[in-house]
Amino acid sequence: MDKKIRRLRRARKTRAKIAELAVARLCVHRSNCHIYAQIIDASQGRVLASASTLDKEMSEQIKNGGNAAAAKMIGQRIAEKAKQIGVEQVAFDRSGFAYHGRVKALAEAAREHGLQF
Repeated sequence: MDKKIRRLRRARKTRAKIAELAVARLCVHRSNCHIYAQIIDASQGRVLASASTLDKEMSEQIKNGGNAAAAKMIGQRIAEKAKQIGVEQVAFDRSGFAYHGRVKALAEAAREHGLQF
């Protein structure tokens, strides 16, 4: 198996566990150049809020979207958007990525700004 297939298998297992919880999930995806975060409603499977380094307002503030500083800003932004829509409790879905570096920075920033998971 290659690296991508192994990551997707890990993601599938995590999402199956999160589906049992029946809470909104904070789904994170990272690429070499950018990081993306979405809050997805468990019951309907639709996106409630999203933030990424590609958003116009964020790309003006961020010089490089592929570092931990950018991930912290995205974590803060997604937490603010979650508060606006009334979501405080989420399940963290790291999409099979290791809880390290940018993924960890995003999660810690979201926790600091009010999301509980």
